[in-house]
Amino acid sequence: MDFNVKRLAADAGTLFSRAVQFTEEKFGQAEKTELDAHLENLLARAECTKQWTEKILKQTEVLLQPNPNVRIEEFFYEKLDKKAPTRMNNHELLGESMIDSGNESGPGTAYGNALIKCGETEKQIGGAEREFIQSSAINFLTPFRNFLEGDFKTILKERKLLQNKRLDLDAAKTKLKKAKMADARALLCTVSCFCVGTRKPLGSTPPPGDAGYVANFSFMVNFLHVKWLKMWAEEVTKAEQDLKMTQSEFDRQAEITRLLLEGISSTHAHHLRCLNDFVEAQMTYYAQCYQYMVDLQKQLGNFPSAFSSNNNQSTASAGASVSVPILPLSAPLPSTTGNASSGFTELQNFTGSRKARVLYDYDAAGSNELSLLADEVIMVSCVPGMDSDWLMGERGTQKGKVPITYLELLN
Repeated sequence: MDFNVKRLAADAGTLFSRAVQFTEEKFGQAEKTELDAHLENLLARAECTKQWTEKILKQTEVLLQPNPNVRIEEFFYEKLDKKAPTRMNNHELLGESMIDSGNESGPGTAYGNALIKCGETEKQIGGAEREFIQSSAINFLTPFRNFLEGDFKTILKERKLLQNKRLDLDAAKTKLKKAKMADARALLCTVSCFCVGTRKPLGSTPPPGDAGYVANFSFMVNFLHVKWLKMWAEEVTKAEQDLKMTQSEFDRQAEITRLLLEGISSTHAHHLRCLNDFVEAQMTYYAQCYQYMVDLQKQLGNFPSAFSSNNNQSTASAGASVSVPILPLSAPLPSTTGNASSGFTELQNFTGSRKARVLYDYDAAGSNELSLLADEVIMVSCVPGMDSDWLMGERGTQKGKVPITYLELLN
C-alpha cells in the first residue's frame, strides 16, 4: 500500500510539472524544445494521410450503401460482433416486383413476358451489386479501417508519449536553470548577510570591542554559507541528472516515433493495391451490368417506338399497329442493314412469298394475327391494302398478320 501511495504521488507530481510546463509554454513564459524538421514533416504527412483516409472511407461507404439508416444499423451490428440480417437491395426488389407483375399480367402475353425478363435481369444486376459490395468491403474498406483503428492509433499513442517526454525534458531544463539561479542567489545572500551583521562594509576593520561578536557572527555565516551552498549544489546535481535522464528518454521516444511514421510509406503502397482491387471490382460489376442489359435487349427485341410517337398523331391512327424498330446495343450500324430493308421493300412492291426467321416471341393480339416463336422459320407475303408494317405469315395451315420488326428475311 505504501508503494502504491508513493507511486501515485510521483505520478501526480509528474503530471503537475507537465501541466505547469505546458501552461507556461502557451503563455510564452517557458522555452519549448522543437522537434527536428524531418520528424515534423513525418508527423504532418501521417496526419494528412489519416484525414484523407477517413474522407475516402466515408464517401465509399455512402457509395456502396446510400441509405444512412442501413449504414447505422450495419455499424451497430459490426460493433456488437453480430451478422446483419440479409435484405434484398433495390435492384432485387424491383426485379421481384416486375416478376410478380408479369405473372399477374400473364406470362403468355408480350407485356407479361417482357416484365418477367426485365425482372430476372434486375435480380441478376442486384446479385452483381451484392458481390461488388462484398468485394469492396473486404479488399478496400477493411484495410482502410484497419489503418485508422490500428496503425494510426499506435502512432497517436507514441506521439502522445513523445509529447510527454518533451514536456518532461523542458521541465527538467527549467528546473536546472532555476537551481543554478538559486545557487547564485544563495551565495549573494550569504555575503549580504555578513555585511549587514557586522554593520560594516565588506573589507573594513571592526573596532576592538566588536571582535567577539564579529567572530561569532562570521562563524555562523560561514556555517550557513556552507549549508546553503551544499544544499543548492545537491539540487543542481540532481537537476542535471534528471535532465540527462529525460533527454535520453526523449531521444529514444523520438526514434520510436520516427520509425513508426516512416512506415506510412508502406501504408500508402498497401492502400494503392487496395485501390487497384476496388477499381477492378468496379470494372467487373459494370461489365456484368452492361452484358446483362445487352442480353435483355436482345431478348426483348425491337420495342415499337410508335406507342410513344402515336401520342402526337391523330386519333385515327392511334389504333393502328405500327412498329418502328429501336436498334439494340449489339445491332450493326444502319448502313449494314440495307439488305433487310430492301428485302422488305421488294416483298411489299411485288407479289410472292419468302422465308423469314422469327427474331423474338410474339403473342397474337387478335384472331387475325399469328403468334410467333423465336428462331422459327415461316413463309411471309405481302397482301395488297395491308399496313406497310405488317406481313401475312404462314406456318403450315395457320395464317395471320405478323409484324415486320419481329422478322428477318432469308435469302
